[in-house]
Amino acid sequence: MSQLLNKAKNFVSEKVNEMAKPEASVSNVDFKRVSKDSMEYLVKVAVRNPYSTSIPICEIRYSFKSASREIASGTIPDPGSLKSKDTTMVDVPIKVPYSILMSLARDIGADWDIDYQLDIRLIIDLPVIGNFTIPLSHTGEIKLPTLSTMFA
Repeated sequence: MSQLLNKAKNFVSEKVNEMAKPEASVSNVDFKRVSKDSMEYLVKVAVRNPYSTSIPICEIRYSFKSASREIASGTIPDPGSLKSKDTTMVDVPIKVPYSILMSLARDIGADWDIDYQLDIRLIIDLPVIGNFTIPLSHTGEIKLPTLSTMFA
């Protein structure tokens, strides 16, 4: 009886692994605005849903690092749903406090940009399977705004 149960578990596990799953990629990281205490950036994440039904996103967790230090992190609860058989653009706003930017002065240097690593975890609710995490990691550099871009 135990062998039969193990075979059934293995069969189901293989079928679940073979199923098409949602995929995600970072399509853009851009300056959004300046406030009195921080700069805000907007990350656009493209998520492709291969299923014929919409899928709810339970939450988004992110970590924004520069010079091997975390400069911003957070959780966005219940950001919406993924459209069926389509690609959905999901916005992830990130606030970076000025105090942290000042500590990164060496990285900013003469080129006026920040080299970064962005780690995002999209947690979605797949029917039958349950919560499924789509991990993303993206590296790049962000130009800091100049006076002309802040007031344009």
